[in-house]
Amino acid sequence: MELSGTPQKVVTARAAGLVACTRCARAWPLETEVCGRCGAKLVSRDVNSLQRVWALWLVGLMCYVPSNIYPMLRTQQLFSVDESTIVGGAVDLAHHGAYGIAAIILVASVVIPLGKFWAIAFLALSVRQKGGYASRHRLLMYEVVEYIGRWSMIDIFVVAILSALVQLQGLASITPGPAAFFFALSVIFTMLSAQSFDPRMIWDAEADTDEVSGHG
Repeated sequence: MELSGTPQKVVTARAAGLVACTRCARAWPLETEVCGRCGAKLVSRDVNSLQRVWALWLVGLMCYVPSNIYPMLRTQQLFSVDESTIVGGAVDLAHHGAYGIAAIILVASVVIPLGKFWAIAFLALSVRQKGGYASRHRLLMYEVVEYIGRWSMIDIFVVAILSALVQLQGLASITPGPAAFFFALSVIFTMLSAQSFDPRMIWDAEADTDEVSGHG
């Protein structure tokens, strides 16, 4: 009889002779090449997954740096032109009492992108290590990174809305700065980097750990 506190051995689908379709989640024998339900190509593990993850991650990081250096907004009012970066614009909003909007911009444009960079790098490094981190926690982190990716473009939406509203007034004009382009590229590449990660490798690392501990 197995005690409830006893850790259970992890058996991956590949070890059980199965391969799961990443599109419809149907399991097939390991030698199956095409899913009989949806027609997708079946691959037990994406051997080039980590290479694509790191390549896209690096490009996203390179685009994120200029997105915080160059101006995000360029405001022209009569004969004066004002340019503000992401952080500078949030600080200006805070000085005018818009603390909530400033906090949203900082979280969406600074905290979340940096957190995504850290999380993707952590996942890519952790699957190369044996043990040390619970697989369910790493899988939860992966799901969170994928979920928040759809909200990462909020800064670009704010710039677009402000540009449309202010230009309708006729007294001033707001145009996106070069940082908006780099920020959009950074978001796109980090989303592609997260989607390139094969989460099945998380369970491979735990299965390898069980084998090592079993032989010990």
